[in-house]
Amino acid sequence: MKSELGKRKKNNPDQILAWLMSGLFGVLSGIFLVIGYQLEKIDRIDLTDKNAMMVMVAIMAVLTVDTMHVWKNYNQSFEGKKLFGLMKLNKADYQSATDEKIFGTKEFLTTWGIIVLLNLPVLLAVFPGFFVYDAQDELNEVLTRSFTTHHPLLHVLLLGGMIALIHKVTGSWNAGIFSYIFLQMLVITAVFAYVLVYMSKRGIGKRSRILWTLYYGLFPTIVMYTLCSSKDGLFTAFLLLLIVLLTQLVNDKEGFLKSKGKCAAFVIAAILMPCFRHNGFYAYLVFLPFALIYFRKELKKKLVFLLVIPVIAYLVISKVLALSMGAQGKDNQEMLTVPIMQLSRVYTYDREDLSAEDIKILTAYLPEDNLKMYTPRVSDLVKVGFNNEYYEKDKGGFWKLWAKELARHPMAYVNAWLLTSYGYWYPPALINVYKGTTVFTFTYDESSYFGYEVESPGTRTSFIPVIDKLYRFLSIGSFHKDAPVLALLFSPGMLFLIYLFVILYRLSRKDFKGIIPFMPLVLVWLTVLLGPTYLVRYVVILWTAFPVLMNTGRTGNFGPV
Repeated sequence: MKSELGKRKKNNPDQILAWLMSGLFGVLSGIFLVIGYQLEKIDRIDLTDKNAMMVMVAIMAVLTVDTMHVWKNYNQSFEGKKLFGLMKLNKADYQSATDEKIFGTKEFLTTWGIIVLLNLPVLLAVFPGFFVYDAQDELNEVLTRSFTTHHPLLHVLLLGGMIALIHKVTGSWNAGIFSYIFLQMLVITAVFAYVLVYMSKRGIGKRSRILWTLYYGLFPTIVMYTLCSSKDGLFTAFLLLLIVLLTQLVNDKEGFLKSKGKCAAFVIAAILMPCFRHNGFYAYLVFLPFALIYFRKELKKKLVFLLVIPVIAYLVISKVLALSMGAQGKDNQEMLTVPIMQLSRVYTYDREDLSAEDIKILTAYLPEDNLKMYTPRVSDLVKVGFNNEYYEKDKGGFWKLWAKELARHPMAYVNAWLLTSYGYWYPPALINVYKGTTVFTFTYDESSYFGYEVESPGTRTSFIPVIDKLYRFLSIGSFHKDAPVLALLFSPGMLFLIYLFVILYRLSRKDFKGIIPFMPLVLVWLTVLLGPTYLVRYVVILWTAFPVLMNTGRTGNFGPV
């Protein structure tokens, strides 16, 4: 009797934590669904809508209880039962598996080859590949030898250098574009193969291996960025590799540190990840103290070096590249996207509240022609005119005006920010931020889910038109309207809610081994909330890391979520 009572007391704090985490999931989900709906339909939050607020409270209550019920079922699966046919490994199995090589093995090469073969029909269908998202600008930097720090220089040099070289040899721009994208595809699919073989060695079943192989090779969102020239594909691949290596590190620190190959791979992934997207550096920098705190009881010089050296190396590489290329530019507007949009919204909807002096100050930083081009969901047309030179001379004037209008128009500020980011957390959000914008080969109308086109000097030459039409339909067509339920699989907001569900569940169980590896991903997601708009390209990692999330079980071994 006493034993049973003691057990109940011991479990009580765990139950309280579980309810707190399920409650947090219910509250956040209710806010995201109702507020997201309002932003989608009326371009603002309406807290005076009593019906909407009642619905939000109801969603919070239902999801809190339902989430707790589902988590209890998960807990039962950890009492020795299997879930989804997956298995758990004991510590000895894990450590022996950690020592096994992956790259170069027959299983790795076979898996890699299969994913490449699955991608090739799409590459031929959209030949020479998706040359889009600043691709022309990056190529021109190389051709004109006029470099800026706006785009990551490593990506500029790789993309522009290879295309220019192949064009010089063959006289074909398409050949150059195809060569670059094919090489990029090999790198990205190699990372996918590594992930799959690693998962296989951790205990996922044959059917799961087949499922996830097909997922990496066929799921359109992943394939789009595997075959796209944008920096997002390589950035995502190295971030994914970092996540898997962190999973190995937290589960077997001693074995990991003894492996020179794994240590080298970790450092390389942690350096290259931010080299392809600047926000990756800020995410890793914030992640670093969390990692050091997590390992605080068993910190060794080698581990500290392993975690810190990527920061130093990235800063050195960035500086050397900028100096050697003579790169120019100070793009403050990239960091100031949110305050720029907030002031622009006040100017657009509450201009009568601005004094002549306020307008004079504002237009010194943002020309009136750009302010008049304000659109709620994308900042490009406004921020492009930002006066960086004047801002460098008088930063205080900008922030003084910003603070003044914050006090006077707080809801305008909230709406301005959320309208450029709600697509990341509201599942049914329509990703059509470029509607009406004319690019090289078409005008965005139904959707701007993916860029799809081939920018000049490349030209689309499809060898498999039926697949080309499918990707056009998914990218800029009416797919989201024709199949709204299926479209949720393509929604960053839907993926985010799944990640939130899993991570809060692991928090409820104090399973930090299952959380630490995903912290860089979470921090990258947080950085994009401060970005210019909501686009899939910035959060492709949600799809590529999904198999790892769903197959990482208790204590980090592969098994139930």
